[in-house]
Amino acid sequence: MTQQGVRWTAEQVLALAPDAASRKAGSKLAAAGPWSQAGTSDEGTVWGLCKGSGSKPYQTVVDVADPSGPAYKCSCPSRKFPCKHALGLLLLWAGDAGAVPSGQAPDWAEQWLEGRRRRAAERTTRTGAASGATSADPEAARRRTERRADRVTAGATELEQRLSDLLRGGLAAAEQAGYGLWEETAARMVDAQAPGLAARVRELGAIPGSGAGWPVRLLEECALLHLLDQGWLRRESLPEGLATTVRSRVGLPGSADGPPVRDRWLALAQYDTSDSRLTTRRIWLHGAESGRTALLLSYGAAGRAPELSLPVGLAFEAEVSAYPGGGQLRAALGQRFTAPEPADMRPPGVTPAEAAARYGEALRDDPWLDSYPVTLTGVIPTPDDDSWQLADPDSGLALPLTPSARSRPGLWRLVALSGGAPVTVFGECGHRGFTPLTAWPQDPTGGAVSLC
Repeated sequence: MTQQGVRWTAEQVLALAPDAASRKAGSKLAAAGPWSQAGTSDEGTVWGLCKGSGSKPYQTVVDVADPSGPAYKCSCPSRKFPCKHALGLLLLWAGDAGAVPSGQAPDWAEQWLEGRRRRAAERTTRTGAASGATSADPEAARRRTERRADRVTAGATELEQRLSDLLRGGLAAAEQAGYGLWEETAARMVDAQAPGLAARVRELGAIPGSGAGWPVRLLEECALLHLLDQGWLRRESLPEGLATTVRSRVGLPGSADGPPVRDRWLALAQYDTSDSRLTTRRIWLHGAESGRTALLLSYGAAGRAPELSLPVGLAFEAEVSAYPGGGQLRAALGQRFTAPEPADMRPPGVTPAEAAARYGEALRDDPWLDSYPVTLTGVIPTPDDDSWQLADPDSGLALPLTPSARSRPGLWRLVALSGGAPVTVFGECGHRGFTPLTAWPQDPTGGAVSLC
């Protein structure tokens, strides 16, 4: 198979699963028993028929060589992407070459592939036309921008008054007021077209009564929100990079207008966060030649996985363009030149002390930054009373794990991978500690293990 001579590992396949239930169900279908007419093509398509509860088997096809990321089609009624049948087929393909031999794709698989290519070409045409239409009337665009800025200013001014009222009345009153007060304030920020402020207000609403020390946490978050308000209201006097960061944090849309960087990009980590409105997927990339770390964001409606998916440990050649703003690592994925394939590359690592210093430097450019991506090298997962930390055996310094990391199954995968020996760990370092996302064993030939 071109670009697919080295098949994926089971770990890379399971990283595509939308949730733990899908991961478990897909693993049960990783045997040849339920499959018939399974095959793969030189172009990177995998297909097969899976026996289900109905009279007809499910038609499952996966395009693993598409530069935009793996795509799936299954005739089952599942609303998850990929479904358990797609995961099972990929696991079968990854683990047993004899069960998924090379061959000619059946008509139903070819029809799906042709339809995808046609729709992709139509989207490219529409995007080009829309871009031309947007730039046709720059004066109208300028007026829209000014009107929205006025609305955001009004919202920020109102929010400042509400924060003042909260502090004047005492933080204890926040617990008695309940979540309704915060939700009403967040709705006002949505009306002001400042979704970033609305999201932060909703986060404030979850703090009162959330455990010991909640007044301190509430005061800290109120201070950061006040700083963001003041940054917006005084944006004209800020350095351009910081002013751009403020606009981004408030929620104004931006575009990836940085120069495209062509590189071989390694997918370092991928994980989803969800609320009642949206599923957000974060994908961290590392450039082999540029040494850059980039963050891709992809979104899906509530309950549905985002379309973009890049399993951990795969690398591909592509162009990436950065979004503006001081300290911002978000980027947009541009043209892709190769399909994702397994790679043995690793990002360079730092010590725990250097990781903390990097986070501190990043805060200078973006004071609202919760965490910063770093790779720790030669650290050992070590218990610390009822917590865990990643310790450097040479210096004796350590980074504590965040509370969320301590409750994830990935912690035990990390401990098992280490076995008391040093490992390399990529994750996010912030004021609450370190969240491990991916790890590599001490053996330089060992592959990446996702901890998400």
